[in-house]
This record gives sequence, C-alpha cells and structure tokens, in this order.
Amino acid sequence: MTGRILIVDDLATNRIILKVKLNAACHETLLAATGAEALEIAHAQQPKLILMDMQLPDMSGIDVCRRLRASPATQHIPVVIVTGINDRASRLQALEAGVDEFLAKPLNEVILLARIRSLLRAHQTETELRLRSETWGGMDLAEGETVFALPGRIGLIAAETAISMVWRSALSPYLRERLMVLSPAAALADTPPGAAPDFYMIASDLGRYGSGQRLVSDLRSRTTSRHSAIALVLTQADPETAAMALDVGASDLFTMPMDPQETALRISLHVQRKRRADGLRSAVSTGLKMAITDPLTGLYNRRYALAHLDRIAAESRETGRRFAVMVLDLDRFKAINDTYGHATGDAVLETVARRLSGALDPGTLLARIGGEEFLVVIPTATLADARHTAETLCQAIGGAPISLPDGRGNITVTISVGLAMCSNPPPTPTRSAAREALARADAALMGSKTDGRNQVTINSAA
Repeated sequence: MTGRILIVDDLATNRIILKVKLNAACHETLLAATGAEALEIAHAQQPKLILMDMQLPDMSGIDVCRRLRASPATQHIPVVIVTGINDRASRLQALEAGVDEFLAKPLNEVILLARIRSLLRAHQTETELRLRSETWGGMDLAEGETVFALPGRIGLIAAETAISMVWRSALSPYLRERLMVLSPAAALADTPPGAAPDFYMIASDLGRYGSGQRLVSDLRSRTTSRHSAIALVLTQADPETAAMALDVGASDLFTMPMDPQETALRISLHVQRKRRADGLRSAVSTGLKMAITDPLTGLYNRRYALAHLDRIAAESRETGRRFAVMVLDLDRFKAINDTYGHATGDAVLETVARRLSGALDPGTLLARIGGEEFLVVIPTATLADARHTAETLCQAIGGAPISLPDGRGNITVTISVGLAMCSNPPPTPTRSAAREALARADAALMGSKTDGRNQVTINSAA
C-alpha cells in the first residue's frame, strides 16, 4: 500500500534518510523543515500520514499535532512522532494531543514500515467511509454522526486468567471502559452483532492456546470482531514479531512492563477511533438503502452514483490524481427480454451484478444507472490498471454462460465497455464535472457498440 507521507524534521540529513527508506518501500514523500511549513503542506497536499520530529524550530511537534487535530481538513491524518526524546511525560503529552504513534530514535526500519502500513490501512478505510458518508450528506439525507455515550468494551486475554486480572486492576483507575477478562475460546465465540469488545488486549504468548498473533488473525477474519482495535502485548521488544503482528492485523503493540496510564490512554484513543468508524459505517448503511440502491441488483443507483462521482471529481481537483470512469452495457439485452421474458431478463441482470461486484476491488464504485447499463468508478487509477480492470469485467461476464431460471438452459451474455480517464474534469455550462466524465465514458461505449460489441473502447482524451 502506498501513499504520500509528509516528513517533518529541521535537519536535512534526517529528512533525506527517511525519504530514502520510504521511497524504497514505494511511498511518495513530501518534506518540511518547520511546523508552519508542515501545516501548510498538510492542508494543501493532504498527505496520508505525517512523520514528525518532536522539536522543530518554530513550535513543537505536539503543538503541530494539536493544530492539525483542530482543523476539519487535517484532523484525520495519522501523525507519528519520531524523536530522540523518549521520556514518559513527552509520550503522555503527545498521546493526549492526538498523536497516533510515538517512535523513539534510533528507528528500527522493520517496525517503522510495519507501523506505516498499519496506519495507512486504517486511514484508507476511514477515508473511504467518510467519503461515502459525506456523499450521503451531500444528498441532504444525513442525520449526523451518532454520539456514543456508553463506555467501550475492552477484552483482556492472556494465557492465565490471573494475568488478565492483574491488567484489569492496573488499568481500571484510568479507564471508564468496561474491562472484561476473556479466554481465547471466549474471544472467538459467536456474539450478537455489536456485542464484541471495541478493543482486545492480547498476550503474544497464550501458552497451550497458541500464539497471540494467531488470535489476532482469527479475530480479524470474523464479522463480529473485524473492526475492533487490537493490541498485542509483547514480553520484550522483538522487531520481527512486532512487524508480523501489525501486518496480520494488530492495531497497536504494548511492551511489558506496562505503564498503566500510558496504556490506558492508548486504549481510549483506539476506542474513540473505532467508535468514530462505527458511526461512519452506520451513516452509510442504515436507513438509506431504498434511497441509494437499486432494488433489483442491490447495487448503488444512479442518484447515489452521480453524487459520489461528484465527490471523486472534487478530490481529483484537490490532488491532481486521475480516476477512471467506465460505462458498461449488456449487449443485445432487448433480445433476451423479447425471447425469454422480463423475469428472465431480471435474473440475468442480477447475475451480471454479482459477477461485476465479485471482480472489483473494495473501494471501487459499482452502480446500475439504467436498464442494462452499469457504472464503475475507480477513485485512483492508471490507464493500464483501468484497462486491465475493464477487460477483467468483460471476461467475468462473457467467460461463462448464465443459467436461466426454472432450469430453462443457459445463455451467453457479453458486455461492451466505454472507459475514460479523468483528472480535474472541467464542468461545462450544462454539465457538472461528474456528468462530463460520464459523458466521455458514454461516448467511448458507443464506440464499443459500433465496433462489434464485447470489447473495451478508451476515450481518445484518456
């Protein structure tokens, strides 16, 4: 996973060293030497993550973080403090200011890159949820974020119950959340939706029950716990174990001996982020299915798709990044309705929708925008990637016959695709930027139809 990372350090040597490490891991980098410069770049460039020294010429890294958190435009950017100052008071102050991670120099490259991957994954998920939630708000259908007043639920899991109880006694003076001592088996037991802990604190060694990393992976694979925050408790600093834990799904790492106040503060921050993400998911999924989805296929409908496309076009204007728009049309669909009836036509559309959805990556918009017409929007894409996706969709539909209802045999269905690559699409006097992008893809679709169908045509301006 790649993304632009802002490096903030007053020493050019430190900036260059970090830039080389991150570029080698395929991350784009931005550089700043002062707090003011960092704030300006953060607002203008919207980096995916900020790595920042504690001491800067004009203000502290903690003060920069406070200002970032105070601005709606930058409050959700993950911030990692990288510093040679590693005293307890500084760590607590940084966490209270909203810092996501505090790493002491000298940096371990394995852990640094694993932390970055973990934070970027979480940021990408929250960004996508926020984009969809804001699309809802742009349609004047939002009800606002849910305010969670109830305490969070914390699951404490160690090889022995006595160890978990020691953790609970140490943390309880600093937390309002409910602390529950769980066995590994109880953590994996079926729970009603919404009843799983918001945060799991898991020992790396679970004795006869196995490793903590395996439990982290198991919890991430289950519907009820996949969105919970998880921290693995290490008995000693081990870079390889730490990196592996983060890559299998741990949100954080705690090292013994535990500082109860710092650990509690980290837990509270994770619970807040998890509850915020829960609110965004609720805003996307509840109460609006009839308004934004197609009742036959379950895909987004034209109304939602155009509103979402407008937001993607707006992001393109801010970032300069290209996005791909595809219009897909079933070939000779009228003949299917005329020959087999509309009930069969509906069944074909449902099958096509399932196949398209299964062939697309998460985060890609798929909508039914007409009778047999579908829209695909990839928020960030190259022409080569978009072309490959379009060809994959053609194969997904035409590569295998579709079974007709009531055992009436099979038919082969194909699609034609029009593809347009867009970057900051200009609106016209009669069309918004989103509709202009859609019109370009639609024009390419006509080319596919004219040239014989069952193919991909790219808009000449791509």
